Amino acid sequence: MVALDELVRYCDGLLEAGRFRDYSPNGLQVEGRAEVRRLVTGVSASLALLEEAAARGADAVLVHHGWFWRGEDPRVVGMRRRRLARVLEAGMSLIAYHLPLDAHPELGNNAQLARRLGFVVEGRFGRGAEEPPIGMHGRVEEPLAAEALARRIAERLGREPLHVAGGPPEVRTIAWCSGAAQGWIEAAADLGVDAYLTGEVSEPTVHVARERGLHFFAAGHHATERDGVRALGEHLAARFGLEHEFVDVPNPA
Repeated sequence: MVALDELVRYCDGLLEAGRFRDYSPNGLQVEGRAEVRRLVTGVSASLALLEEAAARGADAVLVHHGWFWRGEDPRVVGMRRRRLARVLEAGMSLIAYHLPLDAHPELGNNAQLARRLGFVVEGRFGRGAEEPPIGMHGRVEEPLAAEALARRIAERLGREPLHVAGGPPEVRTIAWCSGAAQGWIEAAADLGVDAYLTGEVSEPTVHVARERGLHFFAAGHHATERDGVRALGEHLAARFGLEHEFVDVPNPA
């Protein structure tokens, strides 16, 4: 068991949350019970995740995609009211880390993605000069034909990726950034890599991949961001003696 404020303070420091200009607040978003014994983690603070967390007796829910996004309607009505009501009724806290959880060099989404897919990290890229970089680049542990890499992604992430074949027959070097980082494909191409992997795709991405000469893989926003929050939950459970469960709410996006 750990005090809620101690848990949040530790996470804030571990993830260096204060260094990021993010799109939503990082850290404690809704305050619940003062002590945390059981922690549930998940990708997004959807009603489905909150219902599961409440059913499992969670004291706190820790997610990658929380609430209160910049530019959203701030009124607590409809879907937002139902979500907030479920958290308050259950006495749970909601804790969220967005960009800090993408960037962490060991527990972050991109570090965990490298482990899962067999990438060797050799550097970082992305974001402004005043903020920590989020994306990673390096090499595949063993060079793979592009089609074989697509099969590996499908097998290890449980989702068939969109593959735009724009690079060489064999992939040796690769850059990656989880989630909706398709806009960074030109920055990846500037690194001279054979391939770039992210979660989502936009219409211009296909043309950039073909014209800049690299393979592009869109492996799913949700699929590329499951492992970071799960790794963080496991780390917190080990450090503070918490009961921890990762709950995956399937999402094809």
